[in-house]
Amino acid sequence: MDHHPIPSDTLLATSQQQPELSPLEQDVLEEYERLAENMKKLASILDNLASAPTTEILDGLRELERKTSLVFTLLKASVYSIVLQQEIDWGGAGAGAGAGGQGQ
Repeated sequence: MDHHPIPSDTLLATSQQQPELSPLEQDVLEEYERLAENMKKLASILDNLASAPTTEILDGLRELERKTSLVFTLLKASVYSIVLQQEIDWGGAGAGAGAGGQGQ
């Protein structure tokens, strides 16, 4: 199934040659023209992405994964530090409650 979009300059010429078009029809043609241009841009971007070597994409994803895991590890350490500090601070006021909760 091969679809060939109507070139936008053809649409513009058609809409200018037919003055009997209603304003709504003219708006629809203009929207179609914008859509066709956007689809051309999207196709070009997808073509560039598809032609990029897979190894470059995988290397980029691996680097992103390393950075993400580092951030996650630092976040866990920060949360653990906050929780530990709260237990220490609250431990002075209610040492029995904190110790009892640890044994369960």
